[in-house]
Amino acid sequence: MVLAMVLSAVGCTPKNKDFKYCIDEFADVKIMRYRIEGWDSLSFRQKQFVYHLAESAKWGRDIFWDQHCAYGLQVRHAIEKVFEDYPGARKGKDWDDFTVYAKRVFFASGIHHHYAQDKFYPACSSDYMKELLSASGVEDIDMLIKVMYDTDFLLQRRCTDTSKDIVAASSVNFYQGGLTREEVDAFYAKMARKDDPRPLSYGLNSTLVKENGRIYEQVWNIDSPYGPAIRKMVEELELASQYAENDAQKEYLALLIAYYKTGDLKLWDDFNVAWVQEKEGAIDLIHGFIEDYEDPLGRKATWESIVEIKDFEASRRTETISAHAQWFEDNSPVDPRFKKKAVKGIVAKVINAAVLAGDCYPPTPIGVNLPNADWIRKEYGSKSVTISNITRAYDLAAEEAPKSTLSEFAYDENEVALVKKYGNLTSEIHTDLHECLGHGSGQLLPGTPSGALGEYASCLEEARADLFGLYYLGDEKLVELGILPDYDAYKAQYASYIRNGLMTQFSRVELGRDNTEAHMQNRLLIAKWCYEHGLGEAHICDEEGCRPMDVIEKKVKDGKTYFVVNDYEILRQLFAELLAEVQRIKSEGDYEAGKALVETYAVKIDPEIHREVLERYASLNLKPYGGFVNPEIVPVYREGEIVDYQVTYDEDFLSQSLRYGKQYKTL
Repeated sequence: MVLAMVLSAVGCTPKNKDFKYCIDEFADVKIMRYRIEGWDSLSFRQKQFVYHLAESAKWGRDIFWDQHCAYGLQVRHAIEKVFEDYPGARKGKDWDDFTVYAKRVFFASGIHHHYAQDKFYPACSSDYMKELLSASGVEDIDMLIKVMYDTDFLLQRRCTDTSKDIVAASSVNFYQGGLTREEVDAFYAKMARKDDPRPLSYGLNSTLVKENGRIYEQVWNIDSPYGPAIRKMVEELELASQYAENDAQKEYLALLIAYYKTGDLKLWDDFNVAWVQEKEGAIDLIHGFIEDYEDPLGRKATWESIVEIKDFEASRRTETISAHAQWFEDNSPVDPRFKKKAVKGIVAKVINAAVLAGDCYPPTPIGVNLPNADWIRKEYGSKSVTISNITRAYDLAAEEAPKSTLSEFAYDENEVALVKKYGNLTSEIHTDLHECLGHGSGQLLPGTPSGALGEYASCLEEARADLFGLYYLGDEKLVELGILPDYDAYKAQYASYIRNGLMTQFSRVELGRDNTEAHMQNRLLIAKWCYEHGLGEAHICDEEGCRPMDVIEKKVKDGKTYFVVNDYEILRQLFAELLAEVQRIKSEGDYEAGKALVETYAVKIDPEIHREVLERYASLNLKPYGGFVNPEIVPVYREGEIVDYQVTYDEDFLSQSLRYGKQYKTL
């Protein structure tokens, strides 16, 4: 699975009186609602199935918080206790500053920024925080103040500075007891077998502990410290299984339950094999320790869940793409050695989310492709989804804002018109290609271990999938298949991608900081590499003759910088060239080449461009990050029995966060 994050800015200026999509703003965040489309068309049995899957998802919340930082839950519990028990006045600037900090903690599921990974701090004074905590009966106040305010403690959730020991310098709770990167690498090197055709994802679901000189794994299962949360998840999965739509769903749920009980990674693979082959149900789920983005070594997975309801009408486009998966693989511009001879089992669909949880809440992906194991993808295929009601919520929330990044950062009215005409469509199709085909394309050479790229794997994998999508967006095959309306439509996404990769995405990064998030690194890598390799590679011809020009040109107008695509065809060729190299790096496990590519093109931000972006973005009064509250699925009782389930949308973000803290507390 890879997360294709929505990056368009949204403001909260509601126009729709019946349903407000954007409901709150604080710090650099806006909070939105989404509708569960198609709920009323479900049968009562299907609603029961969704309800229990959703309840199971909500019980995993504390696990995700604990994984982010060993102190995260203590901070959250202290904040919750202040809201519940503080006897003093709840007004004034100090209280407002505390409330904003609380919302930021709830949004990030911890004390570090959800995207930039850096620690953020309360705007209220430490003395005021002490007063709140003390008056509310909170214990360990000195420790909590250190965690929240100390500027030399727990500085980054996931450290990406390779000049440091990235294990020791990271605040994630995957490694305990003072472990170093050298010790972790040595521990797992003993497990890996290069000749294993079906390698297990060693370390995926465990804490590595060093105690009295001994290093061992604490596997996350029903008997581990995460057991109370896993037990509740399992109870709801067992209830859900009673209402499954078919036997294949019952089979994969049984395997998932067995995996949670034991922590056996072989059962996790068995679950994924069974799950990816189930194709008939209208309801599906993502559930487990899945993504390794938060681990500095790209090995251990955070917990997440999405419960899905298929959008049958919207799925026709993704089904068309997946039906031609072999054509796309065969015609890819990569070395034939790295292509799959037979693409198997790609299931692509558009879904509506019914609940978001763990690493998918409150900020969430708009596209997902699973499973992650390369050998399962090769032998059994993958499932790819685009989350329709989330992208729709982003679009409708954007319509509520009076200003946009497009009008500020696009070079001229022609570019604005192009993106307005085709931008939403080509962005959705790029996500489809990224998820449906990009992550499922290519293969490792025999003997290449899946973890060979280490800490650079996530960025390079995102780049590979994005490049695959970008390359094929410019292919006439999409017009032939009826996916694109005309051949020029792809240019809208090319222009938007370069503009975002080189400029607008850095509205999310504090001035002077490196670019550390994997998806943002991927976009900078692609845009910067193409910019540099396209210098002087295009030509312009007029009455005075032909002369060289840049494929992507840096222009200044009225004191503002713009990046303009001059030649879309050559840009597509550059995408092809870079895709071929990134696929080679992955297929061969070329760590040094991958490192060089990421460190050269993906990490450093031009400080002058960065400063300008922040200044121009600030004038728009938009929030760069978005996330969601979940709708609530509520049982309807008649004479003591449940006869239906209805969906309500009236909960705000702070209320939902505090309620979840009470209702689903396990750790």
